Amino acid sequence: MQFDRGYLSPYFVTDRQKMTVEFHDCKLLLVDKKITDPRELFKILDNAVKEKYPVVIVAEGIEQEALAPVIRNKLRECSRLQPSKLLPLVSARANIWEISRDEMGLNLENANKDMLGSASKVVITKDSTLIVTDGSTQEAVKNRVSQMQRLVEVGAQTVVELKDKQLRAEDALNATKAAIEEGVVVGGGCCLLRLSTKIDSVREGLDNEEQRIGADILKRALAYPTRQIAKNAGVNGNTVINKILSSDDINFGYNAARDRYEDLMAAGILDPSKVVRCCLEHAASVAKTFLTADAVVIEIKEPVSKVLRKPIPTSGN
Repeated sequence: MQFDRGYLSPYFVTDRQKMTVEFHDCKLLLVDKKITDPRELFKILDNAVKEKYPVVIVAEGIEQEALAPVIRNKLRECSRLQPSKLLPLVSARANIWEISRDEMGLNLENANKDMLGSASKVVITKDSTLIVTDGSTQEAVKNRVSQMQRLVEVGAQTVVELKDKQLRAEDALNATKAAIEEGVVVGGGCCLLRLSTKIDSVREGLDNEEQRIGADILKRALAYPTRQIAKNAGVNGNTVINKILSSDDINFGYNAARDRYEDLMAAGILDPSKVVRCCLEHAASVAKTFLTADAVVIEIKEPVSKVLRKPIPTSGN
């Protein structure tokens, strides 16, 4: 398996040209917490030195105080102990691997070789970790995959409704994947709205009037999602914006579904950070294209003239 976290220090690199760590027939220790006390690693370090086997520790994090003795031993070539930072997704799901944890009566200070997993090969870069096994756990992997798979059945009374629901389900799945990659921000347009308040300070340092006009356009654009959400809910956009910005709580916003102001993060109104970032990047790209183009073709809807009917003549009596 592979996850997007790498080594915590370049001191552990075994291949200086590729800047990678590569171990064969090594031991694995997965810890679902941050290691803060260096004494927690002493026994693991001592056993690894005596029996001469490499150990890869996957944890939520390791404080510098706990990491320092590991680095010192590596510089002395006493041990091959490689800490790697654990993915937030993995740390939240303790049943992905067998994890050493206090609730199970296990602690690092009493850890021994029998508590460690094993891998035939581990390759760690600055940003990723690849763990290869000998295939003996293939059945366990299949069982785990079957537990993680879910089937979502979408039904509707009409084809149009069915396609709409399918698109919504796909959007939800893609949003979840994006949230796992880069996290989430407050939804309802509040994140962009609060960013718009920072534009004025940037505007003051711009060189010319054209750049300042661009800053004003960006400021209005960042507030537009909140304004549009308010309009869709049938309320005044300016009133909603002023109410949100009057609070210093970054999670405070307008819940259009319930027509009330509340903590949007607690209410589950979120946007994937990746989606918000990509929207800004794509919008900036389009704006740059407009600036460098000689002409832009747009469609103008002509007003439809009303056809006046001639009055029907009435016959007099």
